[in-house]
Amino acid sequence: MDRRLAELLNLLDLERLEDNLFRGQSRDIGAPQVFGGQVLGQALVAASRTVDGRLVHSLHAYFLRRGDVNAPIVFEVDRSRDGGSFTSRRVVAIQHGLPILTMSASFQTGEPGMDHQAPMPEAPPPEGLRDLGEINAEMLDRVPDKVRCYFQHQQPFEFRPVNPSNYLDRVKSAPSKQVWFRVLDRLPDDQPLHRCLLAYISDYHLLDTATLPHGVSFLQLQMASIDHAIWFHRDLRVDEWLLYVIDSPSASGARGFGRGAIYSRNGTLVASVAQEGLIRQHSEWKSPAGQQK
Repeated sequence: MDRRLAELLNLLDLERLEDNLFRGQSRDIGAPQVFGGQVLGQALVAASRTVDGRLVHSLHAYFLRRGDVNAPIVFEVDRSRDGGSFTSRRVVAIQHGLPILTMSASFQTGEPGMDHQAPMPEAPPPEGLRDLGEINAEMLDRVPDKVRCYFQHQQPFEFRPVNPSNYLDRVKSAPSKQVWFRVLDRLPDDQPLHRCLLAYISDYHLLDTATLPHGVSFLQLQMASIDHAIWFHRDLRVDEWLLYVIDSPSASGARGFGRGAIYSRNGTLVASVAQEGLIRQHSEWKSPAGQQK
């Protein structure tokens, strides 16, 4: 298995401290705090390990504080409900004695029912598109030192944007994007694992879509996820190409809102995502006195 993917799987393989208590490590990806998708994915792993025979169909999370990449994270699971068809769990991620994330997740026993979906929009196949890592590498000599580490970090995923954004440009564009993605190697047929990995990956690309109509680079912005929701509609595989179709219908009050639809290669809608996040421009947009994210 690819080394980078093996490291990510090890990161998601939490240590069980007690029946409802787990501990995970952090991973430095060149950002000033723990990547939100990491905490989200680990929280879903913790919840899933207290549920038997049911798959997660939705989760809703709030990011409360910055995570410390140099400290472990403890995940406390509350077994809120075990019903006849649905199971509910609440997870609190804790560092240095304080919660950094809260998440509620719902799991369901598989059953038949009505079935329809929105069609996948047209998009060129991923084989003809460039990898985002190659695109970012061409800008390394023009980005600040503090950003260079993030650009140089080798991810265990392939991202192939349909219309890549130049982060150094200040060109205004529509608040929408399409990105193909998959992990770098084959994974076992473990649906809970694929859904936990999708939770991790889903935190990429959403928030910066809200900046596109404003002609500003994320390099000049303070950005942080505030909340995150995922609905898992159908079985999926993150080791096969998935298309992330994202749009941002609103930005206001130093917050940007993004929503995404994730489709398999054959056009099946496998998940929907929504997120609101903080967007502040360092030199021009000032927060009210005494307030901070």
